[in-house]
Amino acid sequence: MTTAFFRGRGPVSTNDLLQRLLQGPLRNLEPIEQELFRLRFELCLNDALRPLGKLYGERKDYESVVARFAEIVAHAYARRPADLRLLDLRREAQPDWFQHSTMIGYVCYADRFAGSLDGVAEKIPYLRELGVTYLHLMPLLKPRPGANDGGYAVMSYRQVNPDLGTMDDLAALAAHLRDEGISLCIDLVCNHTAKEHRWAQRAMDGDAAYQDYYLMFADRTLPDRYEQALPEVFPDFKPGNFTYYEEIERWVWTTFHEYQWDLNYANPAVFAEMLDIILFLANQGVEVLRMDAVAFMWKRMGTDCQNQPEAHYLLQAFRALSRIAAPALLLKAEAIVAPERLIHYLGRGLAANKECELAYHNQLMVLMWSALAERRAVLMTHALQQMPETPSGCAWVTYARCHDDIGWAISDEDAAGVGLSGAMHRAFLSDFYSGRFPGSFARGATFQFNPRTGDRRINGSMASLAGLEVAQESQDGQQIEFAVRRILLLHNLLFAFGGIPLIYMGDELGLPNDYSYLNDANLAGDNRWIHRPRMDWNRAADRRANRQDGQSVAAQIFQAILSLVAARKATPALHAQAGSHAIWTGNDHVFGLLRDSPRGRVLVLANVSEEVRAVSGQRLQELGFDSYLVDLISGKLVESWPELALEPYEAFWLGRQSRTNEGRLAFFD
Repeated sequence: MTTAFFRGRGPVSTNDLLQRLLQGPLRNLEPIEQELFRLRFELCLNDALRPLGKLYGERKDYESVVARFAEIVAHAYARRPADLRLLDLRREAQPDWFQHSTMIGYVCYADRFAGSLDGVAEKIPYLRELGVTYLHLMPLLKPRPGANDGGYAVMSYRQVNPDLGTMDDLAALAAHLRDEGISLCIDLVCNHTAKEHRWAQRAMDGDAAYQDYYLMFADRTLPDRYEQALPEVFPDFKPGNFTYYEEIERWVWTTFHEYQWDLNYANPAVFAEMLDIILFLANQGVEVLRMDAVAFMWKRMGTDCQNQPEAHYLLQAFRALSRIAAPALLLKAEAIVAPERLIHYLGRGLAANKECELAYHNQLMVLMWSALAERRAVLMTHALQQMPETPSGCAWVTYARCHDDIGWAISDEDAAGVGLSGAMHRAFLSDFYSGRFPGSFARGATFQFNPRTGDRRINGSMASLAGLEVAQESQDGQQIEFAVRRILLLHNLLFAFGGIPLIYMGDELGLPNDYSYLNDANLAGDNRWIHRPRMDWNRAADRRANRQDGQSVAAQIFQAILSLVAARKATPALHAQAGSHAIWTGNDHVFGLLRDSPRGRVLVLANVSEEVRAVSGQRLQELGFDSYLVDLISGKLVESWPELALEPYEAFWLGRQSRTNEGRLAFFD
């Protein structure tokens, strides 16, 4: 092996390092297992050394730092269970497994879905019925007692919230899900720990080594300089980004809440700790780690301390090293950032296909809601056309709602490109989805109004934001129908766009806002709980109702989503490697998306208004859809000449069919 790494004075061979690992933590493995480690080590090490050199290469102890990381990887590999090693081989043999159109995601809190991890296992038949192949259980590692930011103030990364079960229960659930063809995703909070975490407690006791795990300052000089460029994430909850602790006479960096201490990744000991935790969780059978708040992981004076190059280097190093010990593990970036910065979390340039395999497409979420409020697809089309292509080995995670608020991530440049004011449009969306705008169908709640920036985010369930709550209160049959159609249109676009579409728990049943959080003192101050309901299993029991017998709204939505799931799984052209190109349809109210690859071509058309709209047959011909067209959702032929009409909020996935010499319909293109 000829790989070398830079230590400041010259290249140092890694042969000795590999031999030390083989004779140390790997010595009891079978020869074939040692050779497999050697192969992965040789293939992945350069991908790790490139970002590690950027992060820590100037340190005098760089060689020992890298050796420490390698030892962590080797120990994790030696401890990896046999069934997970087989999974590693399967994933390496099919590296695009998560990009297939068969992937369907579901997101829930374990307690609110089924009470506990054992309860989730009992509900696997429900998930299987829905076609789920990817389950994201919201924060379940042990949080601090009391207020804990919905579980994102972690007290122990190696324990499960005792209200849900144990780490053994988590491993058993992961294995059960895997047997049923479902990959488990959980959250790893990367940017901060709870102040009750063992590291933070050691720091509070005055241990200088652990104080260096965090960002601490003896006086306000540096914090005040940083604050000049820092935004406030939760201005209502915690103004400012620093908290003073008299016990240690230090100001601690606390971006989110007073009880969440930001980690200091400039200290390689922190990277080592988190790498060990990543591989520990992978060895429990977790297949996807949602890397929380990754945009905040590195601080630089004079910036907003988000999206710094070093944050990307950290992710690239985590990925390269984890692929040696647990190549079945995927990393998913939770980076809710400006559109032009979002694509970088999938890797660009030398890091293409070498950062996170997955990232949230938060812009798609925002643009869908914007299109429904405007009843126009112009901004959505223009903004998506500005997005760069994704690397071939990565995929978006598409969603319309999540556990968090909706921040209106529409850039001033994209808004100006279609003749809008960015600030005024963002204000319009906040007014519309809080129900204040005249004629709004939505009922949401304003979140974290910042008078300095004018930023107003929105909370609310999909059903309530789409108009179902208001329509059902008024018992307006037409408005109920429109609300149901909006819910289905959102899912339609998620399923067709590419990557892994996520169904947020309860959206498949049309669950409205849940106001019961106001009765819990630990939750009442955070209106994000308005869209974190408990699963309504009584409503779920109606999901199989027969349409002819008068379906409930829940059954209508559920059955329609089942049809979308079936259509997506039967359409290989929706593989994530297929291009997703927003196209102009010639009608400002109809969004167009072309999925194009050697697997086939699919044209998605979506009417974002409550009136009948049409796309001309000539435009369809220009796009190459000039023969017999079929809607891949319903399987029915579609009349496209002289125009194709779309009912209110209707969507088609159009494929071409040809005729044989005998005149029979023969195949999809």
